[in-house]
Amino acid sequence: MMRRLIYVTLLVLFAGACSDPVPRNIGVYLLLDTSGTYTEQLDKAEQIINYTLTRLNGLDSFAVARIDTGSFSERDIIAKVTLDDRPSAANSQKRLFSETIHEFLSHVTPASHTDITGGLLQAVEFLAEKAPGRKIIFIFSDLKEDLLAGYVRDFPIPLENFEVVALNVTKLSSDNIDPREYLDRLDMWQARVEAEGGSWRVINDLDRLERLL
Repeated sequence: MMRRLIYVTLLVLFAGACSDPVPRNIGVYLLLDTSGTYTEQLDKAEQIINYTLTRLNGLDSFAVARIDTGSFSERDIIAKVTLDDRPSAANSQKRLFSETIHEFLSHVTPASHTDITGGLLQAVEFLAEKAPGRKIIFIFSDLKEDLLAGYVRDFPIPLENFEVVALNVTKLSSDNIDPREYLDRLDMWQARVEAEGGSWRVINDLDRLERLL
């Protein structure tokens, strides 16, 4: 009996030792709302992007994309990188990434529409391909989706094992008239993300960026 118990224990230990290691790297995809007056908030977005860069290490991935008329497309990705595992090379990549974002934000023109769903789909596709151990999607937006006529976005988004974090969800002028509109937007996106297996957080206090990652 004792020999059998030892045999079974060894089998369990052997199976554990042979299982595939869990990736420990991080993948971050930031969706940037550039519609209308929200462009006035973009200096805060640059602060978030630069902070995120400081928190990433070798083999982590990061992409920033604008939310535009039809955002389910790589054409809206402003900058993307998978960091080298050599610190000096990774620092050079981070510096180039930050410069690219700064150049974009210095000349950005307001988008006419806001395709949050399309952006989420593009983020899921990008991060699924990178296959990091932790997948995070930041949405820097007032969460007001405004689609061009004919665009279909009423379908599930595969978000299982994704963390979705809404950042700087500002109140619109119409929210002052009826605050329920603001609360309804938050509730709708939370329900949509969680229904597909994702987790949901809202961070509006950007003075505490240590809570991002």
